Amino acid sequence: MTPDGFARQLPDTDPDETGEWLDALDAVIAAHGPERANLLLTRLGDHARRQGLELPPSVSTPYINTIPASAQPDFPGDPILERRIRAMIRWNAAVMVVRANRAADGIGGHLSTFASAAALMDMGMNWFFHGKG
Repeated sequence: MTPDGFARQLPDTDPDETGEWLDALDAVIAAHGPERANLLLTRLGDHARRQGLELPPSVSTPYINTIPASAQPDFPGDPILERRIRAMIRWNAAVMVVRANRAADGIGGHLSTFASAAALMDMGMNWFFHGKG
C-alpha cells in the first residue's frame, strides 16, 4: 500500500478478509466502545510502523476550538462602512500613483504593492481590534 493517501483507490484483493477486519472493529465498538477501538487502532498503527510499513501521517495539533461555530458572535462593526473606507483608501493610493507616474515613468508597479500591503494591513487591523482576520 502507498502512504500517500491513495490506498483507498487500490483494488481489494481479498474482500472477505477486509470484511472480517471491519466486522471485528464493529464488534469491539459495540462491546467496548469507541475508546477501546481507538486504542486498538493506535496500537495497530504503531505495530505496523515498527514492522516497516509506511502509514499515512496522522495530522493533529494540540489546539481544540472550545467555542462551536454556532456559538461564536457575529463580526462586530459595520461591514458596508468599512468596505467604503477601504475603497476610499485604495482610490487615494491609485490617484497618488497616477500623479507620481506623470512626474516619472515606471511607478505604476507600486500600485499593486500598495494593494497587497493594504490587504495585509486590513487583516491585521481586523485581528487587532476584533480578534478576527
